[in-house]
Amino acid sequence: MKITGFELRRVAMPLVAPFRTSFGVETARDVLLVRAATPDADGWGECVAMREPLYSPEYADGAADVITRFLAPRLFAAGSVAPDRVASVLEPVRGHRMAKAALEAAVLDAWLRARGESFGAHLGAVRDRVPAGVSVGIMDTIPKLLDAVAGYLDQGYPRIKLKIEPGWDVEPVRAVRSRFGDDLLLQVDANAAYTLADAQVLARLDDFGLLLIEQPLAEDDLRQHAALAQLIRTPICLDESIESAKDAADALMLGAARVINIKPGRVGGYLEAKRIHDLARAHGVAVWCGGMLESGIGRAANVALAALPGFTLPGDTSASDRYFAQDLTEPFVLEEGHVRVPAGPGLGVTPIPEVLDDLTTSTTWLPAEPAPR
Repeated sequence: MKITGFELRRVAMPLVAPFRTSFGVETARDVLLVRAATPDADGWGECVAMREPLYSPEYADGAADVITRFLAPRLFAAGSVAPDRVASVLEPVRGHRMAKAALEAAVLDAWLRARGESFGAHLGAVRDRVPAGVSVGIMDTIPKLLDAVAGYLDQGYPRIKLKIEPGWDVEPVRAVRSRFGDDLLLQVDANAAYTLADAQVLARLDDFGLLLIEQPLAEDDLRQHAALAQLIRTPICLDESIESAKDAADALMLGAARVINIKPGRVGGYLEAKRIHDLARAHGVAVWCGGMLESGIGRAANVALAALPGFTLPGDTSASDRYFAQDLTEPFVLEEGHVRVPAGPGLGVTPIPEVLDDLTTSTTWLPAEPAPR
């Protein structure tokens, strides 16, 4: 498929409420969108890098720069390129997986739209809707947390994930379990906020029947995660530690994880995400689809991925209104605790032009051919 150019579009999307994790507070998403232009169809990808390099070393300005200076020129130089070759063309550029994932998604979306095939069908989806979990940030007080959880349960979310950090862990979990009962699907996410010295504190979470504890230790501590797994009963789920299928294989071999959170942007794209899914499924390991506060563009692709057979746990595939008063696409809505998988060609969604224009802060056009002098 011949790519005639890429458009980089920055979009400012206010959140309906501040979202606090162990590494910071977000009040708005600075979204980097990539549009791949081809003779047959345009495709969209969303870069999930945040405004600052707090979740990972990548950040939105850096992603835009590396796409402009290094990644897009490599794809242009390759001439006609199929989606499954994008990763190999970009491989000589070290790291920058989120930027690479956005380009691959845009090319894949354009290719599938031209073929009339949906994202889900291409990846191997087996469901037309997926169960939706919701992530609840760190709150100022436990009563505020309980009110927030009650609101999400009233909306129909079947799974609750609580963000935790040292000093905000055992008591909030105890309060939620006590208020809402043992049947609630409940898990926690530490975003690498603890060390192995905190094992006794983390072991106290065993009393609450959690689905999992996500990324308790630093992302480069596979061996220490394996050691922690021997000290606690709650299944350890890895997030930041898994950047490729190789990382996933290493974690499983070491016994560092019993569950894997697959975030396509973190691992370099949806095709690598599928490889991790296939590996985990072959080993009988549960996977679920994590979220990065995506707009409808990224959410559509995540929902399609979450419809694969190995995704046996609800993911962070919440409805649009969990984060945004106005999404870039037609909103994803909660239907009996589920979100529907788009069935149209490609992602099955496109930005609403007037909304996109209203929220856009800048655009950059990267042509495959330089302008004539």
